[in-house]
Amino acid sequence: MLKKLLITVLASFALMASAWAVVDINTANQQQLESLKGIGPEKAKDIIDYRSKNGAFKTAEDIMKVPGIKEGTFAKIKSEISVGGKVAAPAAAKAPKASKPAASVAAKK
Repeated sequence: MLKKLLITVLASFALMASAWAVVDINTANQQQLESLKGIGPEKAKDIIDYRSKNGAFKTAEDIMKVPGIKEGTFAKIKSEISVGGKVAAPAAAKAPKASKPAASVAAKK
């Protein structure tokens, strides 16, 4: 009984880990591409066709060269895809605006 429970728990963790795995868009098959948010059978096929005709993607951002994959789709999947193990760089954080220093009370005297 305990053995079956342990096997079930371990299998669950294995499935969850595979769901979080990053997909290399240069080597992924149809099923792996379909596991990405917003990528269905048609877009997965388009990615594979584009890759076959044009060669390997150089960067994760290059996936937007595939017809039908725009910035919105890329934004959804960029943390889930890689090219040769390199995940897309996150968008640069905006630095807060520098505030003007308060005028010194002593300077006003």
